[in-house]
Amino acid sequence: ARAKYSMSLFVWYFGTNRRYDDVYHHMMVLGPRYQELLKDIFNRKHLANDFSLYLHRPTMTDPSLAPEGCDAFYVLSPVPHLESGTDWSTEAEIYRKKIERRLEDTILPDLSKHIVTSRMLTPQDFQDRLLSFKGAAFSLQPQLFQSAWFRPHNQSEELKGLYLVGAGTHPGAGLPGVISSAKVVADLLPDARDYRR
Repeated sequence: ARAKYSMSLFVWYFGTNRRYDDVYHHMMVLGPRYQELLKDIFNRKHLANDFSLYLHRPTMTDPSLAPEGCDAFYVLSPVPHLESGTDWSTEAEIYRKKIERRLEDTILPDLSKHIVTSRMLTPQDFQDRLLSFKGAAFSLQPQLFQSAWFRPHNQSEELKGLYLVGAGTHPGAGLPGVISSAKVVADLLPDARDYRR
């Protein structure tokens, strides 16, 4: 069977020269659609004009992460992986501006006037810099036959001495899954002292 890969993410990191004290550490800014947006991302592989966003403001709980009187943020927007054909070299700034406007219109008033630093991570970056196949942020989609035992095992069944670790292997994606995967592989690896010459 052909593997199905997860969505990707558009991530915008930015800092402001003012604080937004009424914004929590973790926030969701939901768009007008849910099911149809998911279909755009997973089935149609279409970059939609609307989005739902996760906004992270770590300076709420640790103000030392930004200069005094400033704030640090990142915002995640789920987007299709690179099979969508989206040219992120031309689309990234356009998409970032749409997100900026949405945040400005909802929970970060006058945001555009207060941005002092900005950096983006696109599906192309997930592929090129992070070596994620198709720019899929979470490797394989978490579907029944790609979950748990059905995921690639940590010890290759085809090639002796090959061990697999990371989001695309057992037990799965996300930081806890990747760390668990590393622990499994650490326990599987033979002791290097047994191979001394």
